[in-house]
Amino acid sequence: MYVLGIETSCDETGVAIYHDQKGLINHFLYSQVDMHSEYGGVVPELASRDHIRKLVPLIKKLLQETNLKNSNINGIAYTAGPGLMGALLVGAATARSLAWAWQIPAVAIHHMEGHLLAPMLEKNTPTMPFIALLISGGHTLLVHVKAIGNYQLLGESLDDAAGEAFDKAAKMLDLGYPGGARLAALAEQGEPKYKFPRPMTDRPGLNFSFSGLKTFTLNTLKNSDKSQQDKADIAAAFQTAVADTLTIKCKRALKQTGLKNLVVAGGVSANQQIRNALTEMTSKEHANIYFPRLEFCTDNGAMIAYAGYQRLFTGHQQQDLAIIAQPRWLLTAIENRP
Repeated sequence: MYVLGIETSCDETGVAIYHDQKGLINHFLYSQVDMHSEYGGVVPELASRDHIRKLVPLIKKLLQETNLKNSNINGIAYTAGPGLMGALLVGAATARSLAWAWQIPAVAIHHMEGHLLAPMLEKNTPTMPFIALLISGGHTLLVHVKAIGNYQLLGESLDDAAGEAFDKAAKMLDLGYPGGARLAALAEQGEPKYKFPRPMTDRPGLNFSFSGLKTFTLNTLKNSDKSQQDKADIAAAFQTAVADTLTIKCKRALKQTGLKNLVVAGGVSANQQIRNALTEMTSKEHANIYFPRLEFCTDNGAMIAYAGYQRLFTGHQQQDLAIIAQPRWLLTAIENRP
């Protein structure tokens, strides 16, 4: 079974082909970062237009370089949400149109389920059940993964997600867009001399809150001499606070559920300090930790193709012509999807 995956939820156009026996065949990703950096963030209308320009040529290139024909594809998976409505519609309309033309099923995939399953593309894969920490640009979720499609939400951010906090802190430090990677690079030049709070770790529960760290960053910067070294120290303190907070909550989730497998995925999971902190914690707790490779931390077509394969393999086939795009979509609601 060959499954074509399409990802267009935000500012990256991703396509991939996954095979049930051969695994990931190939994938391509086009990033719009350079275009959006001029505006300091993603412009939804520009993102949608660029997906329109890039998606079909990327699919054609993917088929050519894998020596596959339309007739070889057995199903199409596309990101139906959450994400930017216009961007989602480009992927959904393209996937549904191709599925109709090729007379194959198309399946709508939840973007965060794609991230959750991304570590399954590696050689060393986790066994279910496990705890998943999903940390992308707009989401911070702790999920008890009982089986594919059977997810229990344990905790989420009540305001800014970790990725949003990184980007906003980076903007305060005049680092430009995208800010997360630039803040991490600046943090390597500093020391966490400032004492930042670890929000919501002094109370029970598994929810997160990162808006306070954003405010604390702003106030700390205002009271500093704003030198490059001072900014580096603030970046280091901010990043350490986020890493510690995520680690404390993940440790709490493992203890609460009694599970010994932790999956960490999403764009922010590429942050090396966060990886190191979580790896050290799981080692001390005699637990196992799993990350996707760096290229599959950010949005990509490979994770959508794999998630689509799992859905199609279990008989979850959507063969009607409905174009499904849902900018807001709870991960725990996907089982009830038509």
